[in-house]
Amino acid sequence: MLFSESPDLDPAGADGSSLYSPWRLSVAPMMDWSDRHCRYFHRLLSRHALLYTEMVTTGALIHGDVQRHLRFNAEEHPVALQLGGSEPADLAQCARLGEQWGYEEININCGCPSERVQRGAFGACLMAEPRLVADCVKAMLDAVSVPVTVKHRIGIDKTESYDFVRDFVGTVSEAGCSTFIVHARNAWLKGLSPKENREVPPLRYELVHRLKRDFAHLTISVNGGITTGEQVAEQLGSGGLDGVMIGREAYHNPWWLASWDEAFFGAEARSLNREQVEALMCDYMVREAAEHGTAFSAIARHMLGLRHGLPGSRRWRQVWSDHRLKTLSPHEVMALAHGAVQEAA
Repeated sequence: MLFSESPDLDPAGADGSSLYSPWRLSVAPMMDWSDRHCRYFHRLLSRHALLYTEMVTTGALIHGDVQRHLRFNAEEHPVALQLGGSEPADLAQCARLGEQWGYEEININCGCPSERVQRGAFGACLMAEPRLVADCVKAMLDAVSVPVTVKHRIGIDKTESYDFVRDFVGTVSEAGCSTFIVHARNAWLKGLSPKENREVPPLRYELVHRLKRDFAHLTISVNGGITTGEQVAEQLGSGGLDGVMIGREAYHNPWWLASWDEAFFGAEARSLNREQVEALMCDYMVREAAEHGTAFSAIARHMLGLRHGLPGSRRWRQVWSDHRLKTLSPHEVMALAHGAVQEAA
């Protein structure tokens, strides 16, 4: 299903969402977090936000369990697959698999700074080889009909010149890539952990804005450090960008997503309250246990931020995280969690 074919984005639809770029607001690929259970949860909150998978390496798909890595719920659309790799033929093969499984977009990771990823010769270190990235993009575009996009940083290590990221985008765009998701920090390949790489290098949104001015024909989305609706509106407004990608704030404060459709897509907000979302997640846990043998704790961990900022939220999280309750049904745990909230109040 291509973006333009999604029923929720029908140009004739009354909600007007088709006026906006599919990348207008998205939830970032996050290792160990943005799995299919997390994406199912996020889709209950926003109909229109674009959701990304965790990064899946080409090796894992070519030599591993394809179904385990690519299976997702039909309710997750629109959903994009992020790949990690640096061999054009392997990426093309995996992009083809992604399209066959129904992903609306294939994204290549050129932003992850972890040493494990560097040992695989992909992630942020690929920014030093724009011609190779261009070859990868070209091979993927030749293999699929869905969009192929690139997620990258503004620089690596001490390279802080705008020319570096400008030339990277220019070279890769010549291969046919028209959408770039830019984490507005440098990636330090040595000396910083992945967590520190999300916090220590300074954010320089102005470089991303400059990319959009210099490449007005491209879709440019920004990622990094954005935690409020006001910041999103600023990037889309005076920043002149086509999209904003939200990472950890979407995970830790997921109820924020419930405001996105109305605030940023001109669409009607979902009418579900937090308790209804929680009940729907319990239904999903029951379904997953029956169909795949999934323990409800593997799903519940993704919704622990649902009551973020509300009285009794700590007790609610404690109940849902209590391994001693694993023999109960999800709906029984939900009842206990709400009882704990009432006691705390």
